[in-house]
Amino acid sequence: MDSSLSTSAGPAVGPPRKPFATLRRFVRPRAPKEACELCGLRLGPEHAHLLDLNSRQLACACEACAILFSGHKTGRYRRVPRRLSRLVDFHLTDERWEALSLPVNLAFFCQVSNLGKVLAHYPSPAGATEALLPPDLWGELAEENPVLRRIEPDVEALLVNRVDAIRAYYLVPLDECYKLVGLIRTHWRGLSGGTQIWGQIGEFFAGLEERSRPVGGASHA
Repeated sequence: MDSSLSTSAGPAVGPPRKPFATLRRFVRPRAPKEACELCGLRLGPEHAHLLDLNSRQLACACEACAILFSGHKTGRYRRVPRRLSRLVDFHLTDERWEALSLPVNLAFFCQVSNLGKVLAHYPSPAGATEALLPPDLWGELAEENPVLRRIEPDVEALLVNRVDAIRAYYLVPLDECYKLVGLIRTHWRGLSGGTQIWGQIGEFFAGLEERSRPVGGASHA
């Protein structure tokens, strides 16, 4: 007879088992919930972000803490806005794009106030890779597309998608760019990215289209 099922009295063998000890081994641990990195308040899936201007890292924030940094132009943190616009008549020729010499046809451009210049970044399997802009390129683009002068330094970016025949341009919060970088870094497989990565990228931009408001890229308004 199996001793584990026996009801006969006898000396105890080993320490008594704790209640539910075996069951706990089969219970999946809960995913850690995000919390405000300033006050520790639990956050929902949709929440504000702050940019640490020193490290260029994003910090999750509750609405109360995020409001403290809304509109601030100085200090360590700056709130990432939620404005999301699709630039419907943006001017960027193939020749000017090729002059950037980027290895991929996805990139975002952000003005970094600490450096006093605009940096280009493109997503890669290792994360966001920085690229140098040719002299005066951003100024030339802003002349043809005055909407670029409305981009809030550090926390907003021009996001460009020129994959295959697509020519799409967006004014987005910086956290959307980081989301795209994280998506590519997570799902990239092998040298070419694998069969699923481009579907993931397509879904990302489809969601961007649904949530964005069309704005004239060459408009002063």
